[in-house]
Amino acid sequence: MSMIRNVVVTGANGFISLKVINVLENYYNLKKVVRNKKDCFTNDFFSIGNINSNTIWDLLKGQNVVIHTAASAHIPQDNSTNHLADFRTVNVDGTLNLARQAAEAGVKRFIFLSSIGVNGVSNQAPFTVNDSPNPSEPYAYSKWEAEQGLLQIAEQTDMEVVIIRPPLVYGPNAPGNFGRLVRWVEKGIPLPLGAVHNHRTLVGLDNLVDLIRVCIDHPAAANQVILAGDDEDVSTTQILRGIAEGMGKSSRLIPVPESLLWAGACMLGKRVMAEKVLGSLQVDISETKRLLDWEPPYSFAEGMKRCFE
Repeated sequence: MSMIRNVVVTGANGFISLKVINVLENYYNLKKVVRNKKDCFTNDFFSIGNINSNTIWDLLKGQNVVIHTAASAHIPQDNSTNHLADFRTVNVDGTLNLARQAAEAGVKRFIFLSSIGVNGVSNQAPFTVNDSPNPSEPYAYSKWEAEQGLLQIAEQTDMEVVIIRPPLVYGPNAPGNFGRLVRWVEKGIPLPLGAVHNHRTLVGLDNLVDLIRVCIDHPAAANQVILAGDDEDVSTTQILRGIAEGMGKSSRLIPVPESLLWAGACMLGKRVMAEKVLGSLQVDISETKRLLDWEPPYSFAEGMKRCFE
């Protein structure tokens, strides 16, 4: 039986971490850490203030595992590297400061939620864990820098590091791009996306949280990069139809040829957005399954249904 009892969850009021807490709180003693306690519904959260290189983490003593989900994830309007310094403050400096203090406090394992963006924004063949990193956006670049720093800390200390790279996460009240798709369907706007034949790997919130749970104490996860995913690929058209079905609405999708959509997006200077809607991004999780003897508990169809229950 695992000797792990005490687990710290950072960013504890976030979309992913709230589900982590919901799943884990019956099995572990959780310390739920947020930047600002006023954003929380209950009093059992610890407020840490801003996360940067100067944050003092005096709550780590006696803790076995840190699950670090807190991050600066705001997406600027452009992809200029001028924004990289802003992301580094929290995602690199803040993360490595926390990890060093965790190692000093005797924490045994540090689970870091990174991003598949470290591998890239699109592909012709599925990303694997052995691919060379190719981050192109400031957020993803900051996550990659944090990964490198964490693996160095693992080499220099007794603390194990687990890096998880999820693709787009969907679930109830999901933020970001999935939330945007939900709003499009909700408004009943006719969308010219009825004939998009791309291939994208997503990960359902329940599948991702189950993977995090396994990584808490699985021996083979130590000092590994773990790719997350649903183990099936879907097109943007299928995603929108799944959302509409889950909401009990009509998807109202117009089958416009992809070539015309690409041309229109490029003319309007929206190529980056088009890449995320029309491009493919596949993730090969076969090594994750083999290494951890793990299967995603829910299919895409089941995960989509759970979004709107």
